[in-house]
Amino acid sequence: MFANDVASKDTMGMELVSVAPGHAVMRMVVQPLHLNGHQICHGGFIFTLADSTFAFACNSHNRNTVAAGCSIEFLKPAHVGDVLTCDGVEQMLQGRHGIYDMRVRNQRGETVAMFRGKSAQIPGTVFPEEEAPE
Repeated sequence: MFANDVASKDTMGMELVSVAPGHAVMRMVVQPLHLNGHQICHGGFIFTLADSTFAFACNSHNRNTVAAGCSIEFLKPAHVGDVLTCDGVEQMLQGRHGIYDMRVRNQRGETVAMFRGKSAQIPGTVFPEEEAPE
């Protein structure tokens, strides 16, 4: 999934740090191109980091999953050179729907934003599953 994620990997310069069932971590260094008119990181870029982490966390069970809704709270500004790390954790998965929380922190461990996403599974898998031998 990450290899094909042009937006996160190539456009934004994000790094996929880890993925495990119900969990994902991504990182991004704030560059000058991420700044808004106040010379702080544009909220849309912080949102995209959280949203991308959400995508990897909710697809980590190898079921195609998309966002059904989300919200974000911006708590602290990020500046050029800040290293933002987003830790995404599954809170609930029931049937086709899940709830995931993302915490975006800077390199000092300060929380920059909190994001909550609701996921919905759609048909298919992220990668082919091996069939059990008969």
